[in-house]
Amino acid sequence: MKTNLLRSSKLSWLILTSLVVLASCSKDDELPTDADIESTTGIYVLSEGSFGAGNGDIAYYNIKTGTAEKNYYKKVNGTDLGETPNDLQRYGSKMYCVVSGIDGQPKSFVDIMNINTGKTIKRISFNSGNNGYLPRYVAFYQGKAYVSRYDGKISRVDTASLNIDAELDLKANYLEGVAVANGKLYVANSDYKLSGVNKVSVVNLNSFTKTTDITVAQNPTKISAAANGNVYVICQGNYTNIPAEINLINSVTDTKTSLNTIKGVDYGTSLSIAGNGGFIALTNTSTFASEVKSFSAVTSTVGNNLITDGTNVGLLYGLTFDNFSGGAVVTDAVSYTSTSGKAYFYNYMGKRLLSFDTAVNPKSAVFVYSYKK
Repeated sequence: MKTNLLRSSKLSWLILTSLVVLASCSKDDELPTDADIESTTGIYVLSEGSFGAGNGDIAYYNIKTGTAEKNYYKKVNGTDLGETPNDLQRYGSKMYCVVSGIDGQPKSFVDIMNINTGKTIKRISFNSGNNGYLPRYVAFYQGKAYVSRYDGKISRVDTASLNIDAELDLKANYLEGVAVANGKLYVANSDYKLSGVNKVSVVNLNSFTKTTDITVAQNPTKISAAANGNVYVICQGNYTNIPAEINLINSVTDTKTSLNTIKGVDYGTSLSIAGNGGFIALTNTSTFASEVKSFSAVTSTVGNNLITDGTNVGLLYGLTFDNFSGGAVVTDAVSYTSTSGKAYFYNYMGKRLLSFDTAVNPKSAVFVYSYKK
């Protein structure tokens, strides 16, 4: 397999999608500029495993050799990743994996790995006594990593020392998705008890203090931020008479708009944005089949189907947009009793370029790049 398999056709991609991709510094703890990237050389895919089985893992696809290892983390580190790993994100030369654990047991961690090898650099405990704090998601801002927790706190990790240097108690239950926009952290208070306390907390990252709570639709869980300051909140409803929907928060005014014109939002909806665009996973309201469509943060509207080659995804479980190539990794859980999952990479034209096996219930992906000399 050629090393330029996922080389970007940047001009074509920008014309086709009108996306704006932000550049940032090339320090060790910050992402290199988009112009520095030459090609995609590998893809990591996080799998959460089966609940209670402790069989979460990270798969890796080596584009240069065309080979994959579905239990790559365990192979490289000689140990299990842990119980219910929930989020995997890149920041500079490292990957941060949030291992949620399980209620009543001290199995909660943030595992920090070398992006090029997958080898653990440090594992930060999120446990106290015989229980875990159940961390969920991570977002980054100016050399800090912000981790949401089910006990209502946000932990701030210094990405240089790799230590927790501060914590903020939001006085809320079941914190889920986090995103950064305009120097602020937006945190979903999911309230899985469904008692009507449905908020997105706003944290000033310069002072690390909460400034306000924004009331959103029932059960907010996932948050994505665009370059223009739009913050999108996926609210899952109460699974019966209150439907799921997407809310839009303006990060300048911290006001909310309901985007109930977007149809097919449900428990499985994912939105992956870079710059001012990306892809969204929805359910077709007529056929009930999963669909991946383009998404514009400029207009907050859904566009055409990503997949154009007639291939099927199966049980769509996760979606990650690659802003460099304009493609996306779409993951397939196969079935909820399967012993493995699948990951597919589609280019910006909607053609499936590769597929590989993963561990159980694959979710998010992280891309490895080569850089211009």
